Amino acid sequence: MVGTAVHFGGGNIGRGFIAELFHKTGYRIVFIDVIDKLIDDINTTKSYTVTEVGADGERSFTIDNYVAINSKYHEAECIDEISKADIVTCAVGPNVLKFIAPVIAKAIQKRTVPKPLAVIACENMINATDTLKGFIVDEKNMPKDFVEKELSSKAEFGNSAIDRIVPTQPPNAGLDVKIEKFYEWCVETSGFKSGHPEIEGVHWVEDLEPFIERKLFTVNTSHATAAYFGYNKGVKTIHEAMADPEIKNEVHEALEETSHLIINKHGITKEAQEEYVNTIITRISNPHLEDVPVRVGRAPIRKLGRKERFIGPASQLAERGYDVTALIKGVEMALRFQNVEGDEESFELAKIMSSMSAPEATTKLTGLEKDHPLYEKVLKAVEKVQSEKK
Repeated sequence: MVGTAVHFGGGNIGRGFIAELFHKTGYRIVFIDVIDKLIDDINTTKSYTVTEVGADGERSFTIDNYVAINSKYHEAECIDEISKADIVTCAVGPNVLKFIAPVIAKAIQKRTVPKPLAVIACENMINATDTLKGFIVDEKNMPKDFVEKELSSKAEFGNSAIDRIVPTQPPNAGLDVKIEKFYEWCVETSGFKSGHPEIEGVHWVEDLEPFIERKLFTVNTSHATAAYFGYNKGVKTIHEAMADPEIKNEVHEALEETSHLIINKHGITKEAQEEYVNTIITRISNPHLEDVPVRVGRAPIRKLGRKERFIGPASQLAERGYDVTALIKGVEMALRFQNVEGDEESFELAKIMSSMSAPEATTKLTGLEKDHPLYEKVLKAVEKVQSEKK
């Protein structure tokens, strides 16, 4: 056994992606979550199965050597485990990072292990680990004197980009997870002065930005575009959406725009990006990874954010003088993702769109100021969607 890896979030990404690589590396895995039944299920099940689905069929792996802790009731136990662990990761959603930070901060301060704790956030956002670190070192969680004098010897931080599709799971699957065979987990090495941790399957890179923007603006942009167009057209699955010529064309046009940015900003060749795009289109079109627009499209407010899959690339393209059109159509479709059962953000989106003026809603949702070259195009999309509701 290599050591202990602690992971916040016992959901499908945690159990099916992160835990699989930790298990292959030889780590003892500690899941931390706040869902009582999930914690109980993990602790009363000695093993579960991860099934990888690819074009060439399926293959399964057994995951064992794990425990779970409920941080609602056992914070001290969580702190103790993290203080002795080799690595701590999370896949909890960007909005939850501030809630797990205090526990990690306490564990870092308690740490006596010679090697620093490796902290890696596995979220669908740019520089998620930096965001998590910001909460950890906040004076409410960690004394300023400790941050200045001891933090660097107690913990090291690495931004990461993860890419793996976890579709809607079969009913009554329990802890078992069905997951896409393809994956990419890139982690930036610059933060690990003492040497990065050992994790089988991780791609260690000096500069993460090209990888995370290529992933976010290709995989996430295409997936969200298919989801929002599919939802508005009443299509049941992402596979069916990608089989629709009109929706598939919208996805391709959006990726033509993001590819223009990726090629010119990061020096990735046109041929390499085209190959990557074709791979992504094939992946999200996979009929064996049955997924639904309401799952892929959930949390629309976050996905309309300033650095996210639509506004992120569109704003950078506009700043470079590029005439953005396809990504704005994706924004328009996302703005219509309102009052979707089971998704709180879709209800909040509906409130914003109905209670605010178009300029207020545009800035609130996208973070764009009036003098930004993309602002007017987004404003028109907001006005169009608002007019349809009247």
